[in-house]
Amino acid sequence: MWSSSGMIAAVLVRFAYLAVSHAFAALWLLRMSDRDKDVEILALRHQLEVLRRRLGDQRPRLRPEDRVLLAALLAPLARVRLRQLRLLVSPDMVVRWHRDLMKRRHARASVNRGPGRPSAYGRFDPLPRPVSGN
Repeated sequence: MWSSSGMIAAVLVRFAYLAVSHAFAALWLLRMSDRDKDVEILALRHQLEVLRRRLGDQRPRLRPEDRVLLAALLAPLARVRLRQLRLLVSPDMVVRWHRDLMKRRHARASVNRGPGRPSAYGRFDPLPRPVSGN
């Protein structure tokens, strides 16, 4: 069985691989003409429809790194626009993934804090002493 830190490390490695491969794919897109991009989009849409037919009523199984990547890529889009896209998952699912991602990020940032207000000791400079000799 995987330990928690081992699983996180594996997800981070896979996510880094996906990020680098998508970065190179984006650089490759810069060289393509608009016509070539349109043809590729149509081919990808057709492949997506074939996958939907094969899956039927089953939900697709996405890995955590796939969810993170989809949530990060699609988060800037409005829900109305997300509903217009042909996605393997519903727009509400993408929004939930992004919300969960932000919740985990916030939870990690607030770990190891004790209860109550943080100590102010050592955060402020000492008060200046009054000048004598007036």
